[in-house]
Amino acid sequence: METIKVNTSQHVDIDYPVAGLGERLAARLIDLGMFLVLYSILALLFISTGLSANLKSTPYLLYAMIGIFAASYIFYNLICEIFMNGQCIGKRLMKIKVISLDGSKPSIGQYFIRWLFRLVDFPLTAQLGGLICVAISEKKQRIGDIVAGTTVIKTVPYTNYDHIAFHPVEEDYVPVFDKVNILTDGDVELIHEVISTYYKTYNTELIYTMSAKVAAHLSVSIPTGMNEMEFLKTVIKDYNHQTAIAI
Repeated sequence: METIKVNTSQHVDIDYPVAGLGERLAARLIDLGMFLVLYSILALLFISTGLSANLKSTPYLLYAMIGIFAASYIFYNLICEIFMNGQCIGKRLMKIKVISLDGSKPSIGQYFIRWLFRLVDFPLTAQLGGLICVAISEKKQRIGDIVAGTTVIKTVPYTNYDHIAFHPVEEDYVPVFDKVNILTDGDVELIHEVISTYYKTYNTELIYTMSAKVAAHLSVSIPTGMNEMEFLKTVIKDYNHQTAIAI
């Protein structure tokens, strides 16, 4: 599976899977369906309020409504992706998002370029250009993505109980590191994500890097006889214990 490395706020690289054609197509169909429903509602309101009977005397009202609807449809993806962190409603429901190839958040210019090339990906190629390009390109990019230097990743991987960071701990558990209370839920989720990624990729550098950063943040040394993986798991367990007590 193709992945993109995303550098987190803790400067640790995490691999995220690239969204495939199925997820992207489903997101687009959701958005199109949403606009179809909106159009139907507006049409019913237009007819039920009697405005349609006055078109001859007030045609500009109809023109204004069509213009607003058309503008909303045309600029929908651009505005949503800029203000919704690379997602539109369809992408959010499908748990995918736009991201730069270097793992960073795309710039407004990148969003604009990939939006502009929607003309090439869809209308000018009878909807086939973007679909074919996503299907055959290495990083599942449509033409607009290739030009803008972006792609679309999955934001939520398959999760089961073993993937959950906040497991309950035994009542008589004795914490090893007292300073874990300076960590946040986001810190612990990131540590757990690094551990999960290690079991998928066996990239030991992830564990060494994260354990060094956590130890420095807590101002502690990894105890003798405890390896880096055990250290990270202990920190998570200590944090869960401290959180349970606070609650």
